[in-house]
Amino acid sequence: MTPPVVVVAVALLRGRALLAARRSFPPELAGGWELPGGKVEPGERDEDALVRECAEELGVEVRLGRRVGADWPLGPGRVLRVWTGTLGAGEPQPLQDHDLLRWLPAGSWHQVEWLPADAPIVAALEALVLQEPGDEPGDEPARRRRDGLEGHT
Repeated sequence: MTPPVVVVAVALLRGRALLAARRSFPPELAGGWELPGGKVEPGERDEDALVRECAEELGVEVRLGRRVGADWPLGPGRVLRVWTGTLGAGEPQPLQDHDLLRWLPAGSWHQVEWLPADAPIVAALEALVLQEPGDEPGDEPARRRRDGLEGHT
């Protein structure tokens, strides 16, 4: 059995705001919104691919947090793996495959039309990120737990 093609994506968070990226290519996906990411190259670790893709597509360095769910189906022979993350350096720009980026504030994550593969992930992220107790502004330990950064410096 041939292993699936792995695509990786990041739920890039700034506080409780989520970064959404509007596809400009390929034509069948153009205009739909997604979490940024891309394909894992042969011999590349998933996390390394995601860091590389964010640098190429958005011009930013990211710090990855925790994995969101298991493999999400993308279609025959393809799976999506998603992590939470925060900006390490840079401000996201739509450099490749996207024509617009938008930070969606908490409670407004569904104000864009997510691609069908991303919509259930965004719903799962809401439960993971927005529903955690003890997450008050300035609560660094809660923020670090929520963003999957606990134990990381």
